[in-house]
Amino acid sequence: MSNWSWLFFVLGTILCWGAYGPILHKGQLGLEGNPWKAILCVGGAYFVLAVVVPILILRLQGATLSFPLSGTLFASVAGALGAGGAICIAAALKTGGKPINVMPLVFGCAPLVNIAVSSWLHPPEKMLSPFLYLGILCLAVGAGLVMYFKP
Repeated sequence: MSNWSWLFFVLGTILCWGAYGPILHKGQLGLEGNPWKAILCVGGAYFVLAVVVPILILRLQGATLSFPLSGTLFASVAGALGAGGAICIAAALKTGGKPINVMPLVFGCAPLVNIAVSSWLHPPEKMLSPFLYLGILCLAVGAGLVMYFKP
């Protein structure tokens, strides 16, 4: 794969996560409006895609199933954060939020959290560029425009 192949996976994530809120909301409505039934379905899909498939791939690769503590801890916390986010989105949709409002706020603000956590876990080697702050301002303005002019 070329040095640009990672963009294929980024596109896959954008498509999956961009469709996540509206599809989850449609599922929730079809499950008597119950977000917990919807989360159970999400969990079932996660189990197949995030447990069964990786085990099969690891077996096919002949990899060991040893899990060093540090990696296991951080990866498990990441899983809990992902599930916690899914629960929060389902709860937001249940309590009156609409996907067209909830998801732009989530995806507009999540990059700010990403910058903070990434900088904490992997401190920058040099001073932050003032363009980062310009980007944060543009993100806020862009999110505001999306929220104001949404269909």
